[in-house]
Amino acid sequence: MGEEIGKKPFKRVLLKLSGEALRAPGGTDNISPPIVEDIASQIKLAHQSGLEIALVVGGGNFWRGISASNRGMERATADYMGMLATVMNALAVQSMLEAMDVPTRVQSAIKMDNVAEPFIRRKAMRHLELGRVVIFAAGTGNPFFSTDTTAALRASEIDAECVFKATKVDGIYDSDPAKNPDAKRYDRVTFHECLVKQLKVMDAAAFSLCMENNMPIAVFNMNEPGNIRRALTGDLSLATLVTAAG
Repeated sequence: MGEEIGKKPFKRVLLKLSGEALRAPGGTDNISPPIVEDIASQIKLAHQSGLEIALVVGGGNFWRGISASNRGMERATADYMGMLATVMNALAVQSMLEAMDVPTRVQSAIKMDNVAEPFIRRKAMRHLELGRVVIFAAGTGNPFFSTDTTAALRASEIDAECVFKATKVDGIYDSDPAKNPDAKRYDRVTFHECLVKQLKVMDAAAFSLCMENNMPIAVFNMNEPGNIRRALTGDLSLATLVTAAG
């Protein structure tokens, strides 16, 4: 897969967005409707190309379980609260996509029938086959796992061809480019090189899942106009691609 990726259009992908991606920088609102609208419009354009798209959205704009646990809250409870935050974000993105006539389904790992379907792998895959965007909410349904891990797990479960991780930087560097102006950016890197060079791509559990299942990861800057659409539709020049083979 590593040698072929990028040489032909994707059929099915998973996009991982942080919760902070839905918030305006310096803004007071947890969710910025104009930002959600822009994200949804780019997903719509990618979807119109025939691409099957699944999403995982974090909840950090509302709540960070690990931060709360560091301040004395019981970790499992804090993580469950974070899962509920991801559901709010998923519903916000769904609402905007459906306002743009993009059929969308939210599947939650925690049962909440009034607002979302339960996560059922075969049903999620059928939604994708029928041209619906699927948003996976509530993480894995278990505490102690991040939404990066959710993205890696769900991408493997639905047979996605790549996990696209939307970030604030244009790829993976050998050091923090905000602190080191001489930081080296990688166009392509292997899972093994990431481990040896201790490159920060995803948390350890998420990275291990992708590596074990040979799931490519594309890391790109979502803040550049149009980058979400460009990346999803196969323009990997704007991303760092992590694969089994270089």
